[in-house]
Amino acid sequence: MTAPPRRVIAVCVDDVGLVDGVAETVVELAAAERVCAASCVTTAPGWRRAAAVLASSKAPLGLGLHFNLSEGAPLSAELRARWPVLPGLARLLAAAALRRLPSAAIGAEFAAQVEAFVAATGRRPEFIDGHQHVHALPGVREAVLAAIATWPAPPAVRNTGRVLGPGADFKRGVIEACGGRALQRDLVERGIAHNRALLGAYEFAATDYRRLMRSWLAEAPAPGSLLFCHPCRSRGSGSGDGDGDDAIAAARRREAAYFGSDAFAADLGEAGFRVGDVWARAG
Repeated sequence: MTAPPRRVIAVCVDDVGLVDGVAETVVELAAAERVCAASCVTTAPGWRRAAAVLASSKAPLGLGLHFNLSEGAPLSAELRARWPVLPGLARLLAAAALRRLPSAAIGAEFAAQVEAFVAATGRRPEFIDGHQHVHALPGVREAVLAAIATWPAPPAVRNTGRVLGPGADFKRGVIEACGGRALQRDLVERGIAHNRALLGAYEFAATDYRRLMRSWLAEAPAPGSLLFCHPCRSRGSGSGDGDGDDAIAAARRREAAYFGSDAFAADLGEAGFRVGDVWARAG
């Protein structure tokens, strides 16, 4: 008897370039068909080296821009004139809520981060999302959508308007409310490819990542679910011999161990999923 076809779920690794070892982990997991996409921080000092590592992947791997406005320094002169150092997430959320973000300078920064992506990979991003989901914020969302509307082939955009999962109710609510639902409406109205549901939000102190994954898979609608994650086998950022200033280094290691294990393959099979691209299905 032929087994029924499995549903498709996208698994995207965030923070490529931001932390040493993430790119290498992506290549390993893509080869094992555990992840299908990677989102890249082109403002990070490690971005060029990470891009070279990704280029070595023999497995299909979608690459996107992890638009960064909350960590490190801007690339564009326009935004550096306003923010020599990027504000933390709390300041960014407050300014967005008050409609005080410098949208024109943010548009210039988006263009600069895309340019850095193209310079390292030779192509535009296949999809756009945001570090700490900043791409959905009012004042950011409009600049991003206006920019990609001029591209010959618009990229997919990560939808943060429907965040499913166990626990982390406050975090999921903030993601949806701080521009996520408005972004979802814009994506639907403009016919831009996007995921129908987002999975993967949790409190990084949680240690039983498998339990979380089994709950996400149980809630994932088909088609069009995307799960974002942060696996990394190295011990952290910087030299790689310690956790450095990476606040979620321990969570990264737990995620990497799980995604590389037989347990993840078993959990996917039990839930009736396989890993693959969902943008076309969700558009």
